[in-house]
Amino acid sequence: MSSTTPKGLTIRPRQLDAALPSPMPRHWHGGDAFKTHLFNAMSVLFPDGERFFIESVRHFRGQIEDPLLQEQVRGFIGQEGQHSREHLRYSERLRELGYDIDYLERGLQRRLGFVQKHLPAELQLAATCAVEHLTAIMADALLKDPQWLAGADPQMARLWRWHALEETEHKAVAFDVFTQTSGNLWLLRRAMLQSTFFFTVDTLKGLTHMLKRDGLLWNWRVWRDGLSWLWGKNGIYRKLIKGYCDFYRNGFHPWQHDNLYLVERYREEFDSRANAA
Repeated sequence: MSSTTPKGLTIRPRQLDAALPSPMPRHWHGGDAFKTHLFNAMSVLFPDGERFFIESVRHFRGQIEDPLLQEQVRGFIGQEGQHSREHLRYSERLRELGYDIDYLERGLQRRLGFVQKHLPAELQLAATCAVEHLTAIMADALLKDPQWLAGADPQMARLWRWHALEETEHKAVAFDVFTQTSGNLWLLRRAMLQSTFFFTVDTLKGLTHMLKRDGLLWNWRVWRDGLSWLWGKNGIYRKLIKGYCDFYRNGFHPWQHDNLYLVERYREEFDSRANAA
């Protein structure tokens, strides 16, 4: 297993070459409100979150001596900036459907503002490493397991595959920057515990808000089927536990989860279209 980022890996931003559906189907994930709003709730977090990630990595750019990592940092910043812009468009579609996206964004914006103003840059970078690992293991599962997007609107599924591909490509960039500039494992693990808590709370907040607006918050079948999809015998989140726990191991590196074959597979989908355009 590799303990470093593959040397030949190139990281470059792509524009999503398909517009989001307008209007967006209210329950675009196969008519299932729970599945739809789980993805929607995560999407709302991305614009502010990814701007935070960019700034946390950019702060240490001058300390990086490895030219390959410098190049990968440029690709990381470009990809995360593109994700932020695309998910802002996504949020506009959700506003058009009547969801209070400003309400959902305010808490995250206040917390990130506090972190950037009062907490050390090293801790901010550690938090970025933690959330990048959460997104990386979800991206890996989404690209491997059809259960994640089965029955979804094709345009929405394409957006999530595009995002998952690029999250996989750059999954170790923040980690490599942290390793070269700090390497404080205690700080990294603390950041993961905190990030896991806040990611769960923020996602649940978005999910419950949207279900409430749909009049489905107290529909027990929605929650029964949704929680079974997440945590049941073959639940999509249940399968993430081992990959999540690996982060806490001594000597862990994100590319020990070697899924470069997924990068190559999905590059064929997205890069071939870009070259043909």
